[in-house]
Amino acid sequence: MKTNKTQRRRARGFTLLEILVVIAILGLLTGMVAVAVVPTFSKAKVDTTRTNIGTTMDLLKQYYLRKNKYPDTGTGLKALVDEQITDKIPRDPWNNDFLYMLEGNKPVVISYGDDGTPGGEGNSADLSSKDDLSGKK
Repeated sequence: MKTNKTQRRRARGFTLLEILVVIAILGLLTGMVAVAVVPTFSKAKVDTTRTNIGTTMDLLKQYYLRKNKYPDTGTGLKALVDEQITDKIPRDPWNNDFLYMLEGNKPVVISYGDDGTPGGEGNSADLSSKDDLSGKK
């Protein structure tokens, strides 16, 4: 028969080894979730940038309807605020200003991606209103 001392020892709780195994499993699960979720956040910012560029182009069309011209490159997107078409200058999800240019009487809106500099690949790639902004390849 078992003694009271042996029964009390088993009733106390988990051993240190059991706790370490559970912590290791939780760490592995957290790592797997992070690997799956972080790229999704980055893709969401790229998709949001595409949408914001499209919205900014729509705001520029409203400006054109009012003034019968697009803002010049020097005035830029500030003209949208001055005309009270929007309450703030549009920015990309990385909190960088969009680059606005007037090329041949056609507006061009560009985001330099997460690095904020021209060029790059992946999330750092430039997105422009000249591109197919639907996200389809």
